[in-house]
Amino acid sequence: MNRHKWIEKGAEAFFFLCALTAVLSVALISLFVFANAVPALREIGLLEFLTGTRWKPTDVPPSFGILPMILGSLMVTGGAILVGVPVGLLTAVFLAYFCPKPAYRVLKPVTELLAGIPSIVYGFFGVMVLVPLVRDTFSARFGGDGNSILTASLLLGIMILPTVIGISEAAIRAVPDSYYEGALALGATHERSVFCAVLPAAKSGILAAVVLGIGRAIGETMAVIMVAGNQARMPKGIFKGIRTLTSNIVMEMGYAADLHREALIATGAVLFFFILLINLAFAVLKKKQK
Repeated sequence: MNRHKWIEKGAEAFFFLCALTAVLSVALISLFVFANAVPALREIGLLEFLTGTRWKPTDVPPSFGILPMILGSLMVTGGAILVGVPVGLLTAVFLAYFCPKPAYRVLKPVTELLAGIPSIVYGFFGVMVLVPLVRDTFSARFGGDGNSILTASLLLGIMILPTVIGISEAAIRAVPDSYYEGALALGATHERSVFCAVLPAAKSGILAAVVLGIGRAIGETMAVIMVAGNQARMPKGIFKGIRTLTSNIVMEMGYAADLHREALIATGAVLFFFILLINLAFAVLKKKQK
């Protein structure tokens, strides 16, 4: 009996250490980012940093305003959600309740394969397919060269599909069959039972899929760099180029020094804060639903 107790205690200690490692990792990352961001924010000024419209680190004196990148990130992420969430959710509903089994055996691995494609490959797809498509379709009327907010939104919408589909389908399948069967027993059609009884019951999991999709979209870098135009200016329309927060960090961190480097770290802190805010909002909504 003592031997089994020691094994249980050892397992508990091991699991506690694993959980503690995850918590400490987040804490150390947060400490590093925010501690290195404070000097830049103190010298530049928080208001000037967040609301400034000029990013010119090589000028004399330099300008470090990230409002164009904040708006660019929000617009690209919002566009990705508009593209990816409806398609992903309807695909999840189809896979869970409408897809024949032979087709499911093909479609399910295909949707999972999307998650394993490297972002640089998505970027090549965007450069070779989406950029010419947007340019040929809209440039004659609206201008632009195809590297735009619209192109980045379409690409990110495709990239978040596996996240939205996988989590939404799992949430839909987790709903007890009694919800669907009860709706049928009351006279509802198959479609009405799914959309009016099952989906509302799975809204917590679907919301989680949307939140994770937002996190994937706002944190994507390489694919966005290749199709968004990378122009550090205020957005002038969905057919014009922009630069996101992540793109700004990746493109300039290699040669940045002193205040410039600290400003880029502060940009990462702002991005980190946005992710925390999104997760906090999700936790509040989930609590209200309960």
